[in-house]
Amino acid sequence: MSTLVVLNKPYGVLSQFTPEGKWRALNEFIPIKDVYVAGRLDADSEGLLLLTDDGALQARIADPRFKLEKTYWAQVEGIPDEAALDRLRAGIQLSDFKAKPAKVRQIEAPDALWERTPPIRYRAAIPTSWLEIQISEGKNRQVRRMTAAIGYPTLRLIRHAVGRLTLDGLQPGEWRRFEASFADLAPPSTPRQGRKTP
Repeated sequence: MSTLVVLNKPYGVLSQFTPEGKWRALNEFIPIKDVYVAGRLDADSEGLLLLTDDGALQARIADPRFKLEKTYWAQVEGIPDEAALDRLRAGIQLSDFKAKPAKVRQIEAPDALWERTPPIRYRAAIPTSWLEIQISEGKNRQVRRMTAAIGYPTLRLIRHAVGRLTLDGLQPGEWRRFEASFADLAPPSTPRQGRKTP
């Protein structure tokens, strides 16, 4: 079994232990030695960040070949219609690659949502809406590029889940640690035996 750390990464924090410029770093939040990020999250994105002391587990979490689904909440500018969302569901061509089909649905603002510091820009004449987007890839700024490609720029992005692990019960900057294997991250639809949910 490997050590796995789940952090609710705040806005403005890099996915590394050393700060750079205006961005803060993980050393402010994680006191554990010898754990490494498994699947980065941009400084201007928030939410679930995984760290582990196991290099093999780190690689499997980040590798799209293992199809570990990642769930994002995206607050976008405007209110996309189903035709726009169908473009994401079909797999959309971006400048340098074609994103695989995503699971996308409109949602209400999440109940567990916290205030972001600083808040997103507010425009009285332009409404915003929330999307839940599930992908198994994780290319640089992929979700933001996907919503921009259909004409609805992302204003706020929160990763809520990676596989079976979620942010539930964690406020920004809070974390939990447990022992786990890759099988513990498998989605609920995958048959599992003999393991307790982390």
